[in-house]
Amino acid sequence: MQPSLQDLNIRLPRALFLLALLGRVSSLEECQMLRSAEGSTVSCYGPAEFPSSVPADTVHLSVEFSNLTQLPAAALQGCPGLRELHLSSNRLQALSPGLLAPVPGLRVLDLTHNALRSLPPGLFRTSAALSTLVLRHNQLRAARAPWLQGLDALGHLDLAENRLRSLPAGLLLSLGALHTLDLGYNQLESLPEGLLRGPRRLQRLHLEGNRLRRLGDGLLAPQPFLRVLFLNDNRLSALAPGAFRGLRQLDMLDLSGNALSSAPAGLWATLGRPARDMQHGFDVSHNPWVCDKDLADLCRWLDANRHKMFSQNDTRCAGPGTVKGRRLLDVAELGSL
Repeated sequence: MQPSLQDLNIRLPRALFLLALLGRVSSLEECQMLRSAEGSTVSCYGPAEFPSSVPADTVHLSVEFSNLTQLPAAALQGCPGLRELHLSSNRLQALSPGLLAPVPGLRVLDLTHNALRSLPPGLFRTSAALSTLVLRHNQLRAARAPWLQGLDALGHLDLAENRLRSLPAGLLLSLGALHTLDLGYNQLESLPEGLLRGPRRLQRLHLEGNRLRRLGDGLLAPQPFLRVLFLNDNRLSALAPGAFRGLRQLDMLDLSGNALSSAPAGLWATLGRPARDMQHGFDVSHNPWVCDKDLADLCRWLDANRHKMFSQNDTRCAGPGTVKGRRLLDVAELGSL
């Protein structure tokens, strides 16, 4: 017996309801939408599934705080003018190589706090307009140059809080516009000297919270316009004499929380006074400084730049016994080294 039209009308809403419970039907009812002259902004927090349809004029799309583990390959097919895509705090494990192909004007992609272990080659093939890429707090164990091909306008790259142990020397070669690089809180023990080749004017570099033991002469050399450098909370015990050579515009340096006991003469020559003030200051606290004659150059530099020095009371001598526990600035004032 064939079902009547009336039976179908009764059963259809029930079927749609059941499918929705199973997570197979997505609705914009779970999202907030704001329309403006520039286009629509769609924000979905905790949706059961990626929205199957958004307004064609959508320029800003947020799908966050859900249990999504993957996205449909054609998820962005209906919003060709999209400029910002925020996918933070989901459980995404992989992305389709063609995911971004329908949105060549995308400028911001935020994938913070997901479960990504790698990126597919070609993901950014049509993403020449992308200026900000945030991959913070994922499970990336490696980063490869082919992942970043096509990112001609990328200015901000955030790879912090992953599981990176090493990086290839040519990782950034195609990123000429990069001005901010965040590699903080990974598991990096060393960095290749050619890592920073490629960006024409890198200005901000985050390397804090890794396992770096030594800073060599060549790592920072390709970036004379660097202004902000975070190296705190590593395991640095040695700095090469020319580690900061050429950094004549550095305005912020954080070396706190390392294992530094001495510093080579001339290391600080291009930083701060007498050449120029460091605009934002510096921090060399919480290191086991041995205040002997080998530290005289650092003490003279600290005395000249004390007005820009953070954590002065926490920058103390670990030895020898006669000055153990004393502030480096006090030792510098006495000129006893």
